[in-house]
Amino acid sequence: MRITMLGTGHAVVTQCYNTCFVLEDGWRRLLVDGGGGSGIVTQLSRAGISPETLPEIFVTHRHLDHLMGVVWMMRMQSYALASGRMDSVTIYSHDEVISILQQMAQLLLPQEMERAGGRLRFVTVGDGETREVMGHDVTSFDIQSTKAKQFGLCLDMGEGRRLVCCGDEPLSASGEPYARGAEWLLHEAFCLEAEADRFRPYEKHHSTVASACRTAERLGVRNLLLYHTEDAHYADRQQLYLAEGRQHFTGALHVPYDLDVIEL
Repeated sequence: MRITMLGTGHAVVTQCYNTCFVLEDGWRRLLVDGGGGSGIVTQLSRAGISPETLPEIFVTHRHLDHLMGVVWMMRMQSYALASGRMDSVTIYSHDEVISILQQMAQLLLPQEMERAGGRLRFVTVGDGETREVMGHDVTSFDIQSTKAKQFGLCLDMGEGRRLVCCGDEPLSASGEPYARGAEWLLHEAFCLEAEADRFRPYEKHHSTVASACRTAERLGVRNLLLYHTEDAHYADRQQLYLAEGRQHFTGALHVPYDLDVIEL
């Protein structure tokens, strides 16, 4: 398996794209979130990934920097469905997001949805529910966000290994059983702990690099991937974040840039 980071930034970055990524296992692919708009099309093009090869999408929550790119995916994929280049598209999320996407499709994409002919499907997932997605068992879980209802995902990689994405907020107590001993934990890290007074991550219910690393260390995570960051230090972000993170996490630490591809 591998992951392509289409974007690694928080909601209002300008030097990079909002956090979203593609999980890939052979020919199967899953898009997780869409970023904040039509930039998703550019990022996919730069990554050499066609929207027509992404029949499954998981949306964590309704915030603009995760949701709006999905609308553009729906628009583009409707043409592929109409022409027979895709068989179906399935979008997974909790009930709040599914309702919003259905309303947006009705109001903004009526012709596109008619063209898709019912082959663009919206599937509501529940807390703790497991479904087969991209050929793997994927369990969705409520991260207990205080800002907007948000679901993470836990993907069974096989041989007892798990990949856990906890959305764009710190891992909550309800998510810890999924992340404990995980092979991979994908976790937000808004800024360096040394710059918490400047960026005020805790006011936004986000983590610092150090706090995310301490959580992963406590839970025995093997690989920690940090994303959803500020972009004031984009050019040297990797160096700075790795330096702080390695003081608190003894596993393998990854701080990708946009379009980086990481083998899992």
